[in-house]
Amino acid sequence: MSTEDESGRRRWSPPEDARAPVGGRTLAKKQKVRRKQLGKSSRQWVERQLNDPYVRRAIEAGYRARAAYKLLEIDEKFSVLRRGVRVVDLGCAPGGWAQVALEKGAQAIVGVDLLPVEPLGDAVFFQGDMTEPGMPDRLMAALGAAPGLVLSDMAADTTGHRQTDHVRTVALAEEGARFAVAHLARGGDFIGKVFQGGAQGELLELLKAHFGDVRHWKPPSSRPESPETFVIARGFRGRQGS
Repeated sequence: MSTEDESGRRRWSPPEDARAPVGGRTLAKKQKVRRKQLGKSSRQWVERQLNDPYVRRAIEAGYRARAAYKLLEIDEKFSVLRRGVRVVDLGCAPGGWAQVALEKGAQAIVGVDLLPVEPLGDAVFFQGDMTEPGMPDRLMAALGAAPGLVLSDMAADTTGHRQTDHVRTVALAEEGARFAVAHLARGGDFIGKVFQGGAQGELLELLKAHFGDVRHWKPPSSRPESPETFVIARGFRGRQGS
C-alpha cells in the first residue's frame, strides 16, 4: 500500500506478512513452511539465506538487509561515516545503508530507489529513477546543503551474462559518480558498487580527476561468489571555481 504525504513524496507500508520481523524465529518458521512449495532455485535461495551468518546477524540487529554490514565494514576500514555528515543514498532500498548512517550520527540522509522504502527516522526517501529529470534537484533540496558522502549501491537487474551485468552496473556507478562530482562538498567521499571486470576506465578516470584517493575493496560480508566490489573515492577536491 502506498500513500503520498503533503510534499508529494510517496510513502509505502508493506503488507503485514511482508514486514521484516524483529527476531529470527518468525522469519525462519515462515521460510520452513514455504520451502516445500518452492521451486529448486527458490529453495536454494532460501537455504542460502537461512545458512548465511550475515542474514542472521542482520535479523538479530534489526537491520533491513545483510548489506548493512558491507557499509559497516567499509566504514571500519576507510572512516567515511563521520558524525554530522550529510548523506545521499542512491539505490537505497530497503534502507539498510541508511540505518547504518543514522547509527553513525549522520545529520541528514536522502535516498532514491526504483523500489519503495519504508520510512526511517528523519531520512527522506524518494521512489523513482535518480537519472530522471529533476531528481537530483529534489534530492539536494531535501538534503538542504551539499553532502559529505554519496553512496551508490545501485545495480542493474542481472541477465546471467557476466560481462553484460558488469557493464550495466558500472554505468550506474558512473551516474552516481557524476552526481557526486556535481554536488559533493569539498573533502567529501563517494562509495559506488561495481562488478569485477575491465570496463571501469571512464569511471576511474573521472574519480581520479576529482578525488585524492581512489581504491577498490571487497568487504568480507560480500559473498565470495558475488562479482561485486566497491570503489571508494575519498577527499573530493572540489569543482572548478568552487
